[in-house]
Amino acid sequence: MVDFHISEVEQVTLIEVSGRIDSMNANELGETLSGQIELGSKQIVLDLSNVSYMSSAGLRELVAAYRKLQDVSGDLRLAQPSTRVQDVLEMSGLDTIFHIYPTQVDAVGSY
Repeated sequence: MVDFHISEVEQVTLIEVSGRIDSMNANELGETLSGQIELGSKQIVLDLSNVSYMSSAGLRELVAAYRKLQDVSGDLRLAQPSTRVQDVLEMSGLDTIFHIYPTQVDAVGSY
């Protein structure tokens, strides 16, 4: 089960994610991100502090959204990933692609 809470903070779309992101529900993450991009969001912060697990399918959705945002001169930034998610980002090398911030405030303020 995965939940999303979407809000606007200073022209930045903040998406707080909680739960496990695996092959069964990674498409929900992708659809949520794509939906916000289609609505015109170009500056998105994804708060991953309450994500207990992220599979490679979840990582693929992050990369797909990142690419869509790059195409419209936007960016996807990550805030406070849980330790397990941070480990997965590092093992996959994605920590060198995404801007990762220790807090929501830092991530939102980085735009």
